[in-house]
Amino acid sequence: MVTKQLKGSSNEADLTRADSLAREIFSDVANKWAFLIIESLGERTLRFSELRNEIEGISHKMLTQNLRMLERNGLVERSVYPTVPPRVEYTLTTPGQALRATVDGMCAWTHRYLGHIESSRRRFDT
Repeated sequence: MVTKQLKGSSNEADLTRADSLAREIFSDVANKWAFLIIESLGERTLRFSELRNEIEGISHKMLTQNLRMLERNGLVERSVYPTVPPRVEYTLTTPGQALRATVDGMCAWTHRYLGHIESSRRRFDT
């Protein structure tokens, strides 16, 4: 994937444009695994295995891919310590913490409307 550099063009920040940098970033971070990683990290620093234990159902491959994507976008910081075996820890950066506020809002929205959504699904499916 080629990373686009924002050169001040308002088109790059336009989510409605298929070729915008904003849409590429949105596509990267707006997935369930990224949201769950951000929510799990919160204000903590966790190792890979701790994150995997926190997020039920995520595979080793998906956790690795999403952590790399979040690190590439500057939302997660990866620290490697020279031990045997190497110790690797992940923590949210300042922009990651800012995104966490949105993730927390999505989680709160889900809890608030879960009953309504369940009822709607039952009605729709019958």
